[in-house]
Amino acid sequence: MAQTGVKNILALGTRATRGHGFLEPFLARRRYRMAQSLILSDRRSGCIVDIGCGTSPLFLANSDFAEKIGLDKSFNSGIVESFASPNFKLVEHDIEKVVELPLESNSCDVVTMLAVIEHIEPYRLKPLFAEIYRILKPGGKYIMTTPAPWADSLLRIMARMKLVSPAEIDEHKGAYDCASIFAMLVVAGFREENLQGGYFELGLNVWASATKP
Repeated sequence: MAQTGVKNILALGTRATRGHGFLEPFLARRRYRMAQSLILSDRRSGCIVDIGCGTSPLFLANSDFAEKIGLDKSFNSGIVESFASPNFKLVEHDIEKVVELPLESNSCDVVTMLAVIEHIEPYRLKPLFAEIYRILKPGGKYIMTTPAPWADSLLRIMARMKLVSPAEIDEHKGAYDCASIFAMLVVAGFREENLQGGYFELGLNVWASATKP
């Protein structure tokens, strides 16, 4: 996106998460770098959708795509107006209430969800993954990150120490490893041979990707 847009977002609010935590900016950057490394260059001429993009869409602001769409249940004051343009759109949409995504089928090249699924009621994930499958173009990729199950106790200690945002940690509704994520993605329509995943940040976070055949 244009440099002026980046300056606008920095002026309007640089925190992509709710609440405060000393390490939040560092951890967000690590998630962003992981996601960017999984995006193929030939997809950047198309559309990326970031679900749960945060109150300030920092990942999208620093993503090089022809078209960018961010979905979240709310945005910081002034953000939507600042980024309103033909190729950058922010849409208020609460996936915790309405799983159906406000996007056309086969319309997106990349869909990302970075540190989001742990905030969603587990029973909603399978239909949400099916919606992601629906909106992806053939050959499109879904990319996600989430804390590993064994990181939960550590994150809660860090929240008490204000190293990570207590508001974010208190909202966690589930924890998933690669195997459980893959199982849900297969139910949603993705094929096992098109799934990849692993761990980063000393094994405390999970990354996974799924390509639509």
